[in-house]
Amino acid sequence: MKKDVVLWTGAGQIGMAIARRVGYGKKIIVGDKNKNNAESIAKIMNDAGFDCLPIVVDISSRADILKMIKIGQEFGDIKMLINSAGVSPSQAPIEAILKVDLYGTAVLLEEVGKVIKEGGVGVTISSQSGHRMPALTPEQDELLATTPTEKLLALDMLQPKNIKDTLHAYQLAKRCNEKRVMAESVKWGEKGARINSISPGIIVTPLAIDEFNGPRGDFYKNMFAKCPAGRPGTADEVANVAELLMSEKGAFITGADFLIDGGATASYFYGPLKPEK
Repeated sequence: MKKDVVLWTGAGQIGMAIARRVGYGKKIIVGDKNKNNAESIAKIMNDAGFDCLPIVVDISSRADILKMIKIGQEFGDIKMLINSAGVSPSQAPIEAILKVDLYGTAVLLEEVGKVIKEGGVGVTISSQSGHRMPALTPEQDELLATTPTEKLLALDMLQPKNIKDTLHAYQLAKRCNEKRVMAESVKWGEKGARINSISPGIIVTPLAIDEFNGPRGDFYKNMFAKCPAGRPGTADEVANVAELLMSEKGAFITGADFLIDGGATASYFYGPLKPEK
């Protein structure tokens, strides 16, 4: 029996929290670069009554993305996209961050947009980091939004000489995610579908706990201690917003980015987290 299909990339806590809200009654294809991650999280989902198939997917590979789409189409129409794949500034070098978080997300939005079912919807997980860097020029924003995917990494602003460190690369990638969602929402709209992004702050996950106990731990702890919420967030709080965006209650929302960071970005610009000049 054919089912509506959910494509979910990045087998982590945030993606799972979202999939549990919107994936019931659907075929869920969960793809991760790490086979064990995909299989273990699929087991959790299946043991809870969902219908989840794990596969190996590297979103920096267009071929892998097309493979995932093809597998999904064997079960039915592609109705939803949950993109929670990515690497952090502490995990990867500049080249990998740009290849996965920037290029990979752009290709995923493009390819899924070609096959998304009428009435379909997607959400991609960006980051508060995209809101922290200084504003780009309108011309730079348009380049990030509309440059053909295979030419993105050749943009002058993304060359090593113009990127200070892995955090700067991550900020650029996440800014690109937001702009790319805006541009892709126009194309998705032609098919009667919607796409939005969510930019979480510090969310408690196994990865975040590693970061708290790592060399940048004090930085992260200071960030959530001095934000208005006074704490980190949870994956379910991100899923609360994703559920709205992916339901009929969010039918008038597309091409938008939602910052969910407990006010950390506000504090960064106008509060105790403001950098000293």
